[in-house]
Amino acid sequence: MPKTRRQAYDAAYKLAAIDLAVEKGNRAAAQQIGVNESMIRRWRKQRGELVKCKKSTKAFRGCKARWPQLENEMEDWVNTQRADGRGVSTVQLRLKARTIATRLKIDDFKGGQSWCCRFLRRKGLSLRARTTLCQQLPPDFQEKMMSFRNYAQEQVAENLIGPQNIINMDEVPLTFDLPLTRTVNKKGESSVALKTTGHEKTHFTCVLSCTASGEKLPPMVIFKRITMPKEKFPRGIVVQVNKKGWMDEKMMDTWLTECYGKRPGGFFRRTKALLVMDSMRAHITEKVKKSVTATNSIIAIIPGGTTKYLQPLDISVNRPFKVVMRDEWERWMVDGEKSFTKTGRMRRATFADVCQWVLKAWDAVKKSTIINGFRKAEIITGADDATDNTTATDSEAESDTSGDSVPEAILNLFISDTEESDFSGFSASDVE
Repeated sequence: MPKTRRQAYDAAYKLAAIDLAVEKGNRAAAQQIGVNESMIRRWRKQRGELVKCKKSTKAFRGCKARWPQLENEMEDWVNTQRADGRGVSTVQLRLKARTIATRLKIDDFKGGQSWCCRFLRRKGLSLRARTTLCQQLPPDFQEKMMSFRNYAQEQVAENLIGPQNIINMDEVPLTFDLPLTRTVNKKGESSVALKTTGHEKTHFTCVLSCTASGEKLPPMVIFKRITMPKEKFPRGIVVQVNKKGWMDEKMMDTWLTECYGKRPGGFFRRTKALLVMDSMRAHITEKVKKSVTATNSIIAIIPGGTTKYLQPLDISVNRPFKVVMRDEWERWMVDGEKSFTKTGRMRRATFADVCQWVLKAWDAVKKSTIINGFRKAEIITGADDATDNTTATDSEAESDTSGDSVPEAILNLFISDTEESDFSGFSASDVE
């Protein structure tokens, strides 16, 4: 007997068949439209679901919730978080689900990505994201990248510069509020709000620098204000202020003295060093070039528009650094001590709190992460890295104590930011 192809009917067709069956009976309706009578009976049982679903739906595929109590608690938790204005990521969903599963003594629950997608679909939730602007590559970016890499490798070879003397410096623009750019929320809502102190546009600058051997130089923060805050700052961080809250010639001189000069061997300047920076104006002035040359260092300027391929900090460091910064801010929003203005507006975190976040985030960056950034930028090769006998040992030791490292799943949620080379400071409308 030849096989007949099964026909799929959408919800609108099934509802019309049900109305016909109500009027004429199941058997007469089945004969009139040419289907089996059992199908009419089954459709009539599904009438409630057919009315609620889309008219184009042809089947109710997908398993029902295996752990309905867990998913109901998860839905309540999401609604509570969103009602309080806090962002919810899929990673947070999965971690919370595992916590609830442990409390409910569900041993076979894994909380994987596929479960998370099905949970969102069953509960009518979706991941809402903001759009971001990406860095535009110049037309001849490949030639510029090749030229920069050749120059850097030639300087390293000619001057016998080891990984411990290859330094990358970059400015990271940050804000006092670091809300998530995406959150789990009900579908169809036109407004998706996140709870903050209202200072997500109050900027400051964090200057990070590290060596190709994985060593970290002291971080420097530049706050947008005229006078130095009268607060007690933690040790290990350089705090500066100016009107724009951004890097300029004066701040570069301070960084060269307080941070660059504090690296191993940087005080006596006996060995050559290679300083890798982007093409920001404050990096390429004649005064800054002379100051860098005076430290027995060679400047390697990254061509504009190629930092995401050539700047080690942009490649592997800035993203995990910002992830920990956001985590510290969220912890402060939930548990930290806060004060309010007379109008009831929450005050932002103190300058000292922000500096403490910077130190924790900078300390959380692994040495192997920094080294991988230099390798991906092709500023160093395996042979160059081997000249530092301590690198491999330190990386192995660090991998054994990576309990505080950022999970890769969390890192994948965020996109590294790249700054324009002609950025000259934050707008005057930013509030101090």
